[in-house]
Amino acid sequence: MSKPLEGKVGIVTGAGRGIGKATALKFAREGANVVVNDLDEDSCNEVVAEIEAMGRKGMAFPYSVTKPDFGTRLVQATLDRLGAIDIIVNNAGYTWDNVIQKMTDEQFEAIIDCHLKAPFRLLRAVQPYFRDMSKAEADQSKEVFRKVVNISSISGTQGNAGQINYASAKSGVMGLTKTLAKEWGRLRVNVNCVAYGAIATRLTERVPEKKTIMVDGHEVKVGIPVNPSAQPLSATIPFGRMGTVEEAAGAIYMFCIPESDYVTGQTIICGGGRGGF
Repeated sequence: MSKPLEGKVGIVTGAGRGIGKATALKFAREGANVVVNDLDEDSCNEVVAEIEAMGRKGMAFPYSVTKPDFGTRLVQATLDRLGAIDIIVNNAGYTWDNVIQKMTDEQFEAIIDCHLKAPFRLLRAVQPYFRDMSKAEADQSKEVFRKVVNISSISGTQGNAGQINYASAKSGVMGLTKTLAKEWGRLRVNVNCVAYGAIATRLTERVPEKKTIMVDGHEVKVGIPVNPSAQPLSATIPFGRMGTVEEAAGAIYMFCIPESDYVTGQTIICGGGRGGF
């Protein structure tokens, strides 16, 4: 029995772990071949191995989304190796928080580059392919839908203290989504957005002491410090818990199946009720 994404080729950025990895594996389970992008080459290869173990094709693309040639290189490599692009998920990202008076230009621009400029560059690079394929299909009286899912956050929908860079970028992602939905409707490309609330990843895990990672040469904090006197994050969520990465991937998947072919320009909040009312 054919699966919903049978034979499709999907690109997922930031797919070495967390929501991106869960999305890549979900796509593979549902029939797609998947390009796995991440900064960490080992993580890329591990996810590709899992995809190939399902009988699907996987391609590792370990490269920073903030590089100016990221979009053009990724599009060309995907077409050379897998021959098509049907789905793009702009998921790569991280947080580098501070209040405005302490935030540097570098800190602000780094988050804008990763969360907003990188999706812009990738989608600009793929436009000629989408245009040419749409024209060829229209000449054959065929209607084929391709999917773009951009990732935002409730920080973008409602703001969040200490995240002026991240909130600005994630708000911009929603504007990018609405604009491309209008530009690409004639190409039969659905462009939608998922805004996450609290999802259980290394960015939201409770940590007893300071924990950092290196991202593009920047040392950034991850996790939420344990504070016994503070209200637990789960208490702010109507469902009473954080979402899993699999649940987060499910929200992306909904925008990629044929049942969503007439849905475009939308942002849905995946947050267990937090930020959604």
